[in-house]
Amino acid sequence: MLYWALMFLIIAIIAGFLGFGGIAFAAAGIAKILFFLFLVVFVVMLLTGLMGRRSPPI
Repeated sequence: MLYWALMFLIIAIIAGFLGFGGIAFAAAGIAKILFFLFLVVFVVMLLTGLMGRRSPPI
């Protein structure tokens, strides 16, 4: 997911450089959404990994 966010960011930068404002705006929006979705999934997986490593009660 982070890979796709970076790809859309690169597309947005190239499109903005070439003067395609609408495409650049759309690609930047998609990259932003994918990046924040990646962050949410990363934090959830990090928390579930930490919760699963509890030592069993004696």
